Amino acid sequence: MPQQRECEQVRARQAAVYLIDALLSNESEVKPEAVHADTQGQSFPVFGLAHLLGIDLLPRIRNFQDLTFHRPDPRARYRHIDALFSADPRACIDWQLIENGWKDLIQVGLSVREGTVSSIALLRRLNNHSHKNQIYRVFREVGRAVRTIVLLRYPSDPQLREQITRATNKAEAYNGYTKWLHFGGDGYLRSRDPELQEKAVKFLDLMANSIIFSTTVDMTDTLRQMATQGWELSPDDIAALSPHRRDNVLRFGDYDIATLHIPPGPYDSALRVPADGF
Repeated sequence: MPQQRECEQVRARQAAVYLIDALLSNESEVKPEAVHADTQGQSFPVFGLAHLLGIDLLPRIRNFQDLTFHRPDPRARYRHIDALFSADPRACIDWQLIENGWKDLIQVGLSVREGTVSSIALLRRLNNHSHKNQIYRVFREVGRAVRTIVLLRYPSDPQLREQITRATNKAEAYNGYTKWLHFGGDGYLRSRDPELQEKAVKFLDLMANSIIFSTTVDMTDTLRQMATQGWELSPDDIAALSPHRRDNVLRFGDYDIATLHIPPGPYDSALRVPADGF
């Protein structure tokens, strides 16, 4: 169980860093300033890296009561929320450590921002839990402070909770949809070749987005027909619709059995080029 839990934590840190890396690779005019992740995206170093890059990391927060709130000072006490914070002095933010490692922190952040070092490569260093790893310790300390602020924002801002829940639900719905579409081989990437893995993921996303686009067009046409027939369309009802429909998708193709009685033509093993060259 401890080994399994550790593997899950490593995968969680990888997933969160890949999100940030994809955001930095974005070349469109739209520049998102927030990243939503599932509960596992709460790694301290990832919080630190996101903050350094000006990205607001807002993961879904589950098991809220088990998370640690870090005091900014061992003497800090709060009238109404003091019970949320850890009583262990070692859980307090080490501001001196952050100050001593600030230059290295800025250098790493600039390197990631300019693309000279990818956040994926940085992950290998941040995944090292050794206390001898100074970069990890500084990122972790910044992440402690940033995540504590996010944890304080979460219960005090209903709109933020709704935003995080809505965004993560959309992401999970899309992931479930792509998993349903990737039925071959149970949806697993069998190849260890990174290029083949990247192709499989990109082709799957392309196929999923094509189907979603087609479904959206069909749904829009249907809604227009309903409107012309006198149906009263509520914006709230339309907002509840999802393009991740499955009943209109033939994953295994459309098999026409009407022509099964027609025998196929004779097999010709020679590759013949037509006279017109096509």
